[in-house]
Amino acid sequence: MKAPSFTFLFTLLLTTLSCSSNKSTLLLMGTAPTLVADDYAFTEGPAVAPNGDVYFTDQPNNRIYRWSAETEKVALYMENAGRSNGLYFDHKGNLLACADENFELWQIDNNQEVKVLADGFGQKNFNGPNDLWVDKKGGIYFTDPYYQRDYWTRQAPEMDQQRVYYRSPKGEIKVAADHFIRPNGIIGTKKGKTLYIADIGDKKTYRYEVQKDGRLSERQLFVNMGSDGMTIDENGNLYLTGNGVTIFNPEGEQIGQIPIPQKWTANVTFGGKDRKTLFITAGPAVYTLKLNVSGVK
Repeated sequence: MKAPSFTFLFTLLLTTLSCSSNKSTLLLMGTAPTLVADDYAFTEGPAVAPNGDVYFTDQPNNRIYRWSAETEKVALYMENAGRSNGLYFDHKGNLLACADENFELWQIDNNQEVKVLADGFGQKNFNGPNDLWVDKKGGIYFTDPYYQRDYWTRQAPEMDQQRVYYRSPKGEIKVAADHFIRPNGIIGTKKGKTLYIADIGDKKTYRYEVQKDGRLSERQLFVNMGSDGMTIDENGNLYLTGNGVTIFNPEGEQIGQIPIPQKWTANVTFGGKDRKTLFITAGPAVYTLKLNVSGVK
């Protein structure tokens, strides 16, 4: 008997989800993710540009690539990219990068000129900035877990804790949240009033209310699942990664699961001109999936 195809299993899963959930309409269009390319070492950090293009990293090869919303093709954007991991666009169209080669936060302008926005805290190097989100004022929240890299000479962290930091629009760096085992994925809501942070080391994702001065409220457990990266749609549903992509509504109820052939799904964002294309990085591959809901612009 021939083994069932991935497309068949994917469609079966969607049918099961649509029948089992009466609290949310199914978000997916019913087709399997489309493989864009699978010739990278490890893909990460997808970020959508104002025109809908998606930029992502191949960290082991020290490169940033661009997926075109117009042609749906991928082209090399930048080499010697600081071993960048997470990416995000600021309100001026600059590409921000968690460049953990030298434990820095970068700003990359349209001419690929690099400005270092942060390189440490308390006279110590960061562990290795990993993922980030920009608030309405232009302040930057970024996670700082420790993952030992083979391109580092150091063999131990300089800091005792793995935290989340906030860089204010004036350039001040302060601790936004701590008491994590290993913080990783981070994303805020459309209005910027709620921030989600995943502690992948503790297999939990937390929710915080964002104060006017950038401070975060006491954390609230959102779901008992960590995440490498995450994104959010216009309805406030949260997309977590790891084993495929798992979708939760704002109440923390699972409403969807997107299986991916690779063993690990690292990160996810919404791209395309209408922001209805889910862009997924998964080990050596990147995928796209058309949805009937858009991401936060």
